[in-house]
Amino acid sequence: MKLLALRALVAAVELGSLRNAARHLGLSQPALTKAIRELERELGASLFTRSRTGVSPTAQGRVLFEHARTADRELNAAIDQIRQLGGEMVGDLSVGAVPLAVMMLIPETLRTFSREFPQIRLRVNEELYIEQLSRLRKGEVDVAIGPLPAGIPSGELVVEPLMPISMVVVAAKGSPLARARSLSELAHARWVFTGPTADAGYASHLFAQHGLPPPTAGALVNSTLSLLSLICGGEFVGLMPQPIALHPLAAEFMVTVPVREGPLVATLVAMSRPQSALSPAVRHFVAHLGRAAQHFSKAG
Repeated sequence: MKLLALRALVAAVELGSLRNAARHLGLSQPALTKAIRELERELGASLFTRSRTGVSPTAQGRVLFEHARTADRELNAAIDQIRQLGGEMVGDLSVGAVPLAVMMLIPETLRTFSREFPQIRLRVNEELYIEQLSRLRKGEVDVAIGPLPAGIPSGELVVEPLMPISMVVVAAKGSPLARARSLSELAHARWVFTGPTADAGYASHLFAQHGLPPPTAGALVNSTLSLLSLICGGEFVGLMPQPIALHPLAAEFMVTVPVREGPLVATLVAMSRPQSALSPAVRHFVAHLGRAAQHFSKAG
């Protein structure tokens, strides 16, 4: 099974077109088509369904695509790491970060890191709820920045503490929900959850810390804009990092609800897989993150 054929498969699935996949890989369309047909003969299975609008993977094609994409990503990472170990700081670095890190740490980190290593291509993905760490575990991001999840097996991840954070209860200005003074008063409110399911998320953790059952999830969101829009609409309550809640753009429309239980306190950390942590680019990026966190803490 040739690497070029696997890359042809990945490109065809991602782009939905053999012509676009060939252009992306710098091949002629007949050469790409031949590579995929050789794969199909080798496996004894059809990998694509073809139509006038393009191609889509069969069930067998989808299985091979997932494994081929992972293998290609790991191979590219190995090539980058080998070049970096030889002193050539080039390659790609993908980061997943919660909004607080995107707002407070990423700008300073990118400024100093990019100045020192201009040939490293950085990609930053905002992750509202990072506890599942699925993208990190799959190798889709090299570094994840967020609160340290509970229950991570020892040795699974390399963890670098950055700074403490407080998640405060917020509601829209003028909302009756803003008059609550305890979590029990908000037990039946419509909460905005940023977790993957209705029984996960920061709000559930806060309630559990005080011996309370988790509140009802009124909505599940996966973007900062959706979270802000629902809370500012006046019918929802939620948890938000205190620096974001106090930011002038947010404070114009929402308030911190002064519940006596106080905020959910956590530690913002940088996490990477052990094999990724060996990469010089990852090590340097985490070091720059740490300096940005120190700078922010001193400024605060």
